[in-house]
Amino acid sequence: MKNLLTVLMVLMASQIAAQTLISGKVTDTKGTPIPSANVYLENTYDGATTDSEGKFSFTTEETGSQTLVVSYITFQTFKKTADIQELKELDIRLKEASNTLDVVELVAGSFQAGDNTKVSVMGPIDVVTTAGVAGDFISALQTLPGTQTVGEDGRLFVRGGTAEETKVFIDGLQVFQPYIPTANNTPTRGRYSPFLFDGITFSTGGYSAEYGNALSSVLLLSTIDEPEQNQTDFSFMSLGAGIGHTKKWEKDALTFNVSYINLAPYNELVPDDNIWNKLPESMAGEVIFRHRTENGLFKLYSAFDFINFDVEQEDIDFTDLVRFDLKNYNWYTNGSYTGFLGDQTKLMGGISYSTSKADLLLGTTDVINTEDALHTKIKLKHNFSNTFKLSYGAEYTTRTFKEESIIDQTNEFKTGFTDRQSAAFAETDIFFSTTLAAKLGVRASYTKLFDEYTVAPRLSIAYKFNKHAQLSLAYGQFYQTGQNDELKLTQDLRNQMAEHYILNYQFRKNRRLFRAEAFYKDYKNLWTYTTEFGQPSGNFGTDGFGYAKGIDIFFKDNKTVKNLQCWLSYSYLDTERKFEDYPVAAMPGFATKHNASLVTKYWISKWRSQVGTTYNYASGRPYNNLNSDQFMDGRTKSFNSLSLNWSYLISQQKILFFSAQNILGIKNVFGYDYASAPNGNGSFNRQAIVPTSDRFFFVGFFWTISDDKQTNQLDNL
Repeated sequence: MKNLLTVLMVLMASQIAAQTLISGKVTDTKGTPIPSANVYLENTYDGATTDSEGKFSFTTEETGSQTLVVSYITFQTFKKTADIQELKELDIRLKEASNTLDVVELVAGSFQAGDNTKVSVMGPIDVVTTAGVAGDFISALQTLPGTQTVGEDGRLFVRGGTAEETKVFIDGLQVFQPYIPTANNTPTRGRYSPFLFDGITFSTGGYSAEYGNALSSVLLLSTIDEPEQNQTDFSFMSLGAGIGHTKKWEKDALTFNVSYINLAPYNELVPDDNIWNKLPESMAGEVIFRHRTENGLFKLYSAFDFINFDVEQEDIDFTDLVRFDLKNYNWYTNGSYTGFLGDQTKLMGGISYSTSKADLLLGTTDVINTEDALHTKIKLKHNFSNTFKLSYGAEYTTRTFKEESIIDQTNEFKTGFTDRQSAAFAETDIFFSTTLAAKLGVRASYTKLFDEYTVAPRLSIAYKFNKHAQLSLAYGQFYQTGQNDELKLTQDLRNQMAEHYILNYQFRKNRRLFRAEAFYKDYKNLWTYTTEFGQPSGNFGTDGFGYAKGIDIFFKDNKTVKNLQCWLSYSYLDTERKFEDYPVAAMPGFATKHNASLVTKYWISKWRSQVGTTYNYASGRPYNNLNSDQFMDGRTKSFNSLSLNWSYLISQQKILFFSAQNILGIKNVFGYDYASAPNGNGSFNRQAIVPTSDRFFFVGFFWTISDDKQTNQLDNL
């Protein structure tokens, strides 16, 4: 028996000895991990795929001299021939392939910003240092083609669509209230601080099957995965103050920022046309925690804000000023996880929750509304090879809205609804070669509120002519429910629908980028209703329709003039729609045929300064002249605005910043409000919709304290 055990132990030892562990890490030349790279021994079936940190390991029974192969589609293939015992704990750095520019990119309908993409049209600095945007990434995106200048609103209007047709996501999870509430005809801003995001994808159409409930576009924000160092930021501004801090540990990191804004001191120096009982005052904060596990990354993001103001404004239907008093509380949080299940499957999932409460006094009507929303999603991505990937997943969304109105402190009305949606999606990325690629997807969803199922196919394909030029095509169907103000009155409706057709040409060479994109959108099932003065909307229907077509041009140059970066955007839009209370199809009041932006940024070394300018132009917007027999035949004068900013480095980590919007003080008109009833002469009086102030000035001092003593907030200005 003893001899038998000895033999078994010898056999087991020899079997274990025959198994050799191959291991290492794969990064690019800058040390950035490369996930999903293929690693294998040549002429064998032994191998693995790198995880999210670029690490790999596998065992083999091969002996002697072997060749290890590491490949990824945008990098040169790596080969190392050595004795099998030497292929352990390898540090492999892949070089970009000399034909990297030959690798086709699926870019139709999509602009990307940040350091995490090869098709970026705006870097992190671009997003926040554009003159006239005052650090708001929403305003920065409005310098890109495909957007409309709607100065009294401030939200994203894309290719003839309303602002509600654009949805915002953080780390793949929906944000239900992305904008700060403001007074009537006063532009809003995005709620969230730009310095927590290192990636922004702005799809003007034809976006992925992963995202739904948006007719026109989606804005995808990605929080920073892992900060580089400990850092503290102080901000002292003409509008308030802020502080932010980042603490980094081995596997964890925590970032927070808090800001306080009060317009009272500024308004004393530069008053506007409003009559303020209380100038806007707000408190906001964000926090993001990250924890890196063995196979992935967990992130928890939370943001809150509170704003309060009380203003009296003119109204064409009233002799006295109309009071607008608002208190708004908003909280948003999400938790997400990204990691690997095995060698070839990536798991992405998360949940978001938001709650918002607004207490509004409008004239003699007190309105209190609340919204609670939840969104959860899970997604799996299989990397079968670096030329074929399959993604699929499911999501669930619920949104509850309640509104209570009290008129003259006597008549009370209560409305509300609960909207639940579930969806499943699947999508493949196929690289037939380095010059031809396609993305095929489908999204199926169910809306309980309407008891309606929808199926939406998506397709994009791209072909690279040479290392500089490529052509892309995209097609997709998109569905969307309505907004709170509509659904609170009726739910006997159906999903609105749009079809997108996009043709994109892109040319990149020597730090210059040129894009031209033609598009066509076909709207169906748009919601319609009738209104009477003093009465809520009624007679809802889904018989609306419309179209939007045009061309977008974008050119960016970082090469021609040393230290000068500039880009030019131009959009032509032809659109008509019959929706809301429109009696016939017409160009909507927010749309303009021609939009253009010219942005320049110049670094002056001698002055330790960056100087930027932004010029915005939009042709006249249509409005309905009630003194005319034709519907929507009025046109405002064209919109023009020139803005500038100046960033001065007092020292490496101290910056003085100044900006001015519409520096020439051009009198822009956004449209006209008409009286609801004619005057004694039988005509309707009107009132121009204009900015409350022709110019806006901003001054700030920004101080950074970091481990490297080099980082500053120029990226965030």
